[in-house]
Amino acid sequence: RKEKIMKITKVDALAEKARKIRIDLLQEVYYGKSGHIGSSLSCADILAVLYFNEMNIDPQNPKAESRDRFVLSKGHASEALYATLAERGYFPKEDLITFRHIDSPLQGHPDMNKVPGVDMTTGSLGQGLSAANGMAIASKIDKQGFRVYCLMGDGELEEGQVWEAAMTSSQYELDNICAIIDCNGLQLTGKTEEIKSLNHESIEQKFRSFGFNTIVIDGNNIESIMQAFSIAERTKGMPSVIIAKTIKGKGVSFMENNNEWHGKSLSDEDYKKALEELSKTKD
Repeated sequence: RKEKIMKITKVDALAEKARKIRIDLLQEVYYGKSGHIGSSLSCADILAVLYFNEMNIDPQNPKAESRDRFVLSKGHASEALYATLAERGYFPKEDLITFRHIDSPLQGHPDMNKVPGVDMTTGSLGQGLSAANGMAIASKIDKQGFRVYCLMGDGELEEGQVWEAAMTSSQYELDNICAIIDCNGLQLTGKTEEIKSLNHESIEQKFRSFGFNTIVIDGNNIESIMQAFSIAERTKGMPSVIIAKTIKGKGVSFMENNNEWHGKSLSDEDYKKALEELSKTKD
């Protein structure tokens, strides 16, 4: 694998990137008057590590054949991806305030034909790992050597297609795939554990039985995320899954573990209060 471009290795610097991503995604939802804040805030640390430390990518050449690929299977968290791509330099940050506007490329679900840096258009939940499998198989056939990362939500695992795809990942020994589960314990209608008995333990058992190397971590801890990606990259002969235990709404006190903020717009007061909290947070 080629040396990673603009790799940030310091934990504090990556945490600062995650903080900026959280601020920017809140701005998107505020100006777009809709969005999915909770599940975007929960995965900001994961995206910061992926785009600034882990993946081989170049914003100046977003279609490079040798680049690593990222699939946002939980497409409703698009504001987190857009904020990350803007921070990484794929497009101007000024564009973020057009989020979900009728004439903006930054729609509620990412579109690979409209947004630089988006590798896969996503919509209905459960489809991302299937697309990631295709990319990973192509990488092996063409001997490109790139890796594929697929971020899914824990509630999304209720979709049967996820497990069909998991069988394929294992069958073809796709060790160049790394699935990440944003395991924040909440979905639209309540707790995942109460709806379909999904928690980090049952999710690990399921993926292990499907032939995955499983890694369970604190998904809001930068150092743990970095270590997990390193383990996944060193694992050969089988796909890896990182089960990231996160906090929905992470970083904003009145949103944390509060499912009211699954999909809700921000009032002026909410926006001001959230920005004040994130402006004070430097860890």
